[in-house]
Amino acid sequence: MIELYTRISLNRDFPEYNLKRGDIATFIDTVPNPEGGEEGYILEVFNALGESIDVVIVPQSAVAALRADEILSVRPLVQA
Repeated sequence: MIELYTRISLNRDFPEYNLKRGDIATFIDTVPNPEGGEEGYILEVFNALGESIDVVIVPQSAVAALRADEILSVRPLVQA
């Protein structure tokens, strides 16, 4: 289980949120699935300047803890 308020990476794209695999967010809470399925993770997404730009809910399986052998990068939020 990932600890609350830690940074995570997404392991899949979420086009509905304009988020891509590898994007970093902060895990802020969990939400149960009303149909008894997979628990959801509430994430806060920040831009490169540290400004909050969105709060989203994704399945628990869509996030991974950051690892020491990974490096951060940046990309535009909206593709031109």
